[in-house]
Amino acid sequence: MSERDKRLYVGCTHNVEQRLKAHQSGKVIATKQRRPLLLIHSEKFLSKTEAFTRERFLKSLWGAREKRKIFQNYVSKIGHTL
Repeated sequence: MSERDKRLYVGCTHNVEQRLKAHQSGKVIATKQRRPLLLIHSEKFLSKTEAFTRERFLKSLWGAREKRKIFQNYVSKIGHTL
């Protein structure tokens, strides 16, 4: 999630820590102007196909509802709204 504009970012990677570092350092054009970023959720899949299918779903109109649930779950865990 972008702490600047409060929007969620969805992406796929085989190394979450490395990818987050790339985003935080400004190496990813899609999020360079949206830093700082906060990892609020991650999922693991057994295959690339499953991972990319999930990514496509979360980026779809129908996936917006799921992203909202993920965000609300995060907010309830930290105890306040952002």
